[in-house]
Amino acid sequence: MFRYRLVLCAVLIGAVLWLEHNAFAQDIADQIQKQYTTITSFQSEFSQELTNAASGESEQRKGEIWYQKPEHIRWHTTCPEEELLVSNGDVVWDYFPDEKVAYKYSLEGRFDSKTMLKFISGEVNLKQDFRIQVLGSDPDFFEWTKVRLEPIEPEPSLVMAFIWLEPETDLIRQVLLEDFFGNSNRLTFEDIRLNIEKDLQPSLFTFDPPEEVEVMKGR
Repeated sequence: MFRYRLVLCAVLIGAVLWLEHNAFAQDIADQIQKQYTTITSFQSEFSQELTNAASGESEQRKGEIWYQKPEHIRWHTTCPEEELLVSNGDVVWDYFPDEKVAYKYSLEGRFDSKTMLKFISGEVNLKQDFRIQVLGSDPDFFEWTKVRLEPIEPEPSLVMAFIWLEPETDLIRQVLLEDFFGNSNRLTFEDIRLNIEKDLQPSLFTFDPPEEVEVMKGR
């Protein structure tokens, strides 16, 4: 009987701790969603690290991102090679100046997947799409709060995600996405400016391919 009570007590304590932790995770998700519903636009410098799991090789990128609701994005990679990705609410363009080629995607097809674009644009519903685990302050990244996101419905392009939150603002400062093959895409936001409509020109979210550029339909 005594052993039974100890086991029952341990189960109850575990259940209470799980409920408290789960409630905290849900609170974090609510805070993030609330913050991003108030953001109408932003501009940010970024650094990006793409890692190939098979070879272990990584590629470092830098550039600038502009965003305006709904689904207007300009993602300009400046090094090591220039690339311009523009979403204007109807289509998505991916332009490679050095190769003189531009890929044109339908907006619906590009945003269906839980890709980095959805994290940037705030289109991800954390509570609906993920199982959330708060891992606590990360000393490697400015004591930002690290959160593990396990997709409820994994897909080849996303089987696991991590985000790092700035505690003072509830802003996502870093995103790490992992695909089925173990490849990772880490994006870090720097010098974020919020709600900057007065500084945004419509031309930021439009793209007209130069005459010498080959236009291809993206898959």
